[in-house]
Amino acid sequence: MKQLTHYDIENTQKEFPITIVCDAIRTPENIGMCFRISESFGVKKIYFHESSPTIENRKVVNTARNTINQVAHSFYDDFEVLIAQLKSEGNTIIGIEITDKSIDIQDFNFKNHQKIVLLLGSERNGIKNINTVDATIAIPMYGRNSSMNVIHSLAITLYEITNQLK
Repeated sequence: MKQLTHYDIENTQKEFPITIVCDAIRTPENIGMCFRISESFGVKKIYFHESSPTIENRKVVNTARNTINQVAHSFYDDFEVLIAQLKSEGNTIIGIEITDKSIDIQDFNFKNHQKIVLLLGSERNGIKNINTVDATIAIPMYGRNSSMNVIHSLAITLYEITNQLK
């Protein structure tokens, strides 16, 4: 067995109809990792709140590596306006959040949705206005902790979506 390098691997590049909205993510490393994981899974676009760390932030740049230039992104100032715009464009807004109506991620049929927006809440408070979503999904957990890092949740969710859509 031989471990492969980046030069040995040729990925099939594909873009999926997935947009990510980061609702007030504040940690620079999470912003950088959002870029990195989004590029890995062919995300179409990412929206960050204007109060989030900028893409010039050293920690964002170091964590994202070169993916900042590979994933379309922009900043928004009004969450309600952005969500209304995305809904008017035919997107289904799916919150990655534990609610009393959440569907386990493996039971959610992502194929039933033409365009998907994944809504990520802040690290501390989750999704501020949970009533703006069309559905919420939850990742089953088997330890004592009831939550995980927002970007880990995003990675698991993107894996499940792309696995279903491919």
